[in-house]
Amino acid sequence: MSTNPIPPLHLYSVPSDPQPPAAVAPKRERPRTAWTADQLMAAHFPEPKWAVPGILAEGVSLLAGPPKVGKSWLSLGLGLAVAAGGQAFDSVPVQGGPVLYLALEDTPRRLQTRMGKLLGGQRAPAGLTLVTECPPFPQGGSEAIAQWLDRNPDARMVVIDVFAKMRGQAPQGVSAYDADYVSVGYAKRLADHYGIAVVLVHHVRKAGSDDFLTEVSGTNGIAGAADATLVLKRARGQADGILHVTGRDVDEAEYALQFQAASGAWHLLDGPVSDHTVGDTRAAILRHVRANPGAKPKDIAGDLPQVDIDTIRRTCSRMAADGQLTRDGSGRYYPHTETRTQGVPEVSELSNCPATPPDQPECPGQSELKLSGLSGSTEAEGTAT
Repeated sequence: MSTNPIPPLHLYSVPSDPQPPAAVAPKRERPRTAWTADQLMAAHFPEPKWAVPGILAEGVSLLAGPPKVGKSWLSLGLGLAVAAGGQAFDSVPVQGGPVLYLALEDTPRRLQTRMGKLLGGQRAPAGLTLVTECPPFPQGGSEAIAQWLDRNPDARMVVIDVFAKMRGQAPQGVSAYDADYVSVGYAKRLADHYGIAVVLVHHVRKAGSDDFLTEVSGTNGIAGAADATLVLKRARGQADGILHVTGRDVDEAEYALQFQAASGAWHLLDGPVSDHTVGDTRAAILRHVRANPGAKPKDIAGDLPQVDIDTIRRTCSRMAADGQLTRDGSGRYYPHTETRTQGVPEVSELSNCPATPPDQPECPGQSELKLSGLSGSTEAEGTAT
């Protein structure tokens, strides 16, 4: 038996079964960057490609959240779903395609354990490449990722968990804002050139804020350089987390999520966020008033026999004071349509994009993907984690 230790799993030396030589990837033309106004208006541009329709479009997306909130479980689950062409969050169909997942804070054993839970006995997709070591962007990381993307022209997504491991040292003599902007710019160039979604897993500040964008750790240069920002926050009530989303190609929205400890999977909950972040009585009243605008407390009581009428009256009054309901002069209650959470679309209407985006087939299935082997160049030194 060999006594040699297992080689480090990084982007330059991933153990794989022998594969026939890969076909030379088509050379990508440099994107055009200048037009006259009339030329630009006459040009035809394809719709953005979605890794997860309505939530993750091509470009750079920050996925931020506090420590131990479940960001790595969420991002690994998305990587498996996209690589297999299954359903993200157990409800959103996604098109299958190769995914590169840089798990820079994990070991192969931990990744194997987590994937075992997430897969639940299903076959692991060959289209997901897992990497535990990679040099920072400025020290060769960009080139390493680009080489993988050249060998996988149908790639849909790259996940970097965590972004801090890839950003490298700040350039000398620049402000903190400029340094943050430059660090995201490395990922931005890759996303734009290859037309894929690049997800940067990041942290939030300890201090909370009413504006979730200001909670992203670092200066505003990080969120400013990204195309979209997703913040996963702990929630109260029936939901285990709220995913706040905003971006250039993504409509601002909030989604209630539930974490399944047994499988390690995050599931998207039906209905507006407000249904899952309030107490059971308020949630039941919201559902009734939404289905029956203009209902009075006695009408609601008929639908909630386990709650006495006085409690319903008091709760409705407090909900009106909190902006969750609107009350007219005759004591009838209506949904407060101007509240933020009330306008959140149903799962089937994510971000107002079609249920099946133009770049996604109607019946996505796991494509027969084969890893052609990673770079044949000499092994480079990676940043140990």
